[in-house]
Amino acid sequence: MKIRNAEAKDLTVIVEIYNASIPSRIATGDLEPISMESRISWYQEHSPDSRPILVIELDDEVVGWLSFQSFDDRLAYQATVEVSIYVAPEYKGQGMGKKLLSEAIHRSPQLGIKTLLGFIFSHNIPSLNLFNKFNFQRWGYLPKVADLNGIKGDLVIVGLHLEEVKNKNKSEYRVDISKLTSS
Repeated sequence: MKIRNAEAKDLTVIVEIYNASIPSRIATGDLEPISMESRISWYQEHSPDSRPILVIELDDEVVGWLSFQSFDDRLAYQATVEVSIYVAPEYKGQGMGKKLLSEAIHRSPQLGIKTLLGFIFSHNIPSLNLFNKFNFQRWGYLPKVADLNGIKGDLVIVGLHLEEVKNKNKSEYRVDISKLTSS
């Protein structure tokens, strides 16, 4: 298993994994599959030095990804980002999301990130459990803000101040995933 920065060649599989999540109405507000062309500018807006997209590989195959997205373009919010995680259906429940989120937390200080946010549907229990295991707290709740083909979806906003997860020597941020149970 390897986690690395996404490359342009990964965009096809990133879109495939994302599109696989749409029918369940659990992980995204998109109701129809997106095209690769629609994600080119999204990919180009990301930078390995500040807002990377990470991919996780097994046997040289990308099986999941995580993106850092600016919360707001205004300067006061520069150190706050939203993270989104998507895992190929056949690899869900195998710890891929946990590994990606741990890596995101670990890399955040070098990227100038001090606060991580997650925007998660209230019925997405696996994602809520994942973020909870990393001590994200519920910072907001927006009832019935999504219309998922006639079903109203609530949105939970979770957050983590990275200063709160510094290790004992306070020189770096780490979450020991070996102490976490499988989700």
